[in-house]
Amino acid sequence: MAANLSTRFTGISFENPFLLASAPPTESDSNIMRAFEAGWGGVVVKTIGMHPVINVKGPKTKFLRASHDSARVSMEKQPNATLHSSWNWELISDKPLDWWLPRLRRIKNAFPHKVLVASIMAGSADERELSHWRELATSCEAQGVDALELNLSCPHMDRVDMGSNIGKNVQLIETVVRAVKDAAKKPVWVKLTPTTTNIAKEAEAAFRAGADAITSSNTFTSLPPIDPATLEFECNVEGQVSYGGLGGPAIFPLSLAKVAQMTTAFPTGSFSGIGGISDFTQAVAYFLLGCGTVQVCTAAMLDHAIGPNVIKALTSGMAQFLDAHAADGWTCLDDFRGIRRERIVAHSDIKRPEEKEYFGGKDAPEGYAPHAAGL
Repeated sequence: MAANLSTRFTGISFENPFLLASAPPTESDSNIMRAFEAGWGGVVVKTIGMHPVINVKGPKTKFLRASHDSARVSMEKQPNATLHSSWNWELISDKPLDWWLPRLRRIKNAFPHKVLVASIMAGSADERELSHWRELATSCEAQGVDALELNLSCPHMDRVDMGSNIGKNVQLIETVVRAVKDAAKKPVWVKLTPTTTNIAKEAEAAFRAGADAITSSNTFTSLPPIDPATLEFECNVEGQVSYGGLGGPAIFPLSLAKVAQMTTAFPTGSFSGIGGISDFTQAVAYFLLGCGTVQVCTAAMLDHAIGPNVIKALTSGMAQFLDAHAADGWTCLDDFRGIRRERIVAHSDIKRPEEKEYFGGKDAPEGYAPHAAGL
């Protein structure tokens, strides 16, 4: 039987489980339509807010590379270098809601069978801010978007009631998700910040409030490197810097751990994985841990802005993977999704050498030793 790349996620049909994440590649209708033409199954729009933002002067995103000839990780171009990560301090879309609404309609009219997800963000300090969440949700839904993704994870928002500051607070998560679910008719995905101790607690709050899915991970809070020669941050504005987000290959194992914390706690939940994906060899790890879709950013940015070669590699890689496992009866994502989740156990449950006794870091239990065999 031929490989089937299509899937259903939160009740939505996808021609393939690969999406462009909410980021610079999805900041315009022209880019989004190019992405759909290239073959992406879905696109999450650059986060839309009630008020336009003003970004910093100069570069908003830089790429860090590691050279084979040096231990240094740097934003400077180096010979024989390999991509390490991306670093950005870009805010949400600098276009207002009124700019986005007719463009969302235009995109859906042009690509009715593709999945368009509106990422939205507002504050949480009072009822007025919660009404902004509702207005953003209903306004985007009226233009035909297929789902909403709540940005509770942007790592460089100064407001204490916005972005990752919501995603670190289970009470605020519940409040915001309930406000949106009260107004929304389409599925609501919640994008959580990875900068928490146990992200399963934040996922629990989101699900308790009615979230249809969790998206993870957004970028990790970070600073750019300091140039050892000039003693200046490699990305700065007039010598000053603020915290930004680290993404790309470097966060791949970190993001897998965040996803695993949630999928093991909520094995029947819906999850969209992000972090360090450039081809199917990374995407399959998220699927094996239980994700129903995955999202891509850094790799797409380095591939004609919207990743035409990346999506070809992802879809061909998945088709080849399914063909290779045809004898196992695997013909679609659901046939292997989550099958490695149960392999993740407590550290104390990992087998020790036979001749060693281990008590999980605790004192040995008191009492008589067991009788030796034959006595």
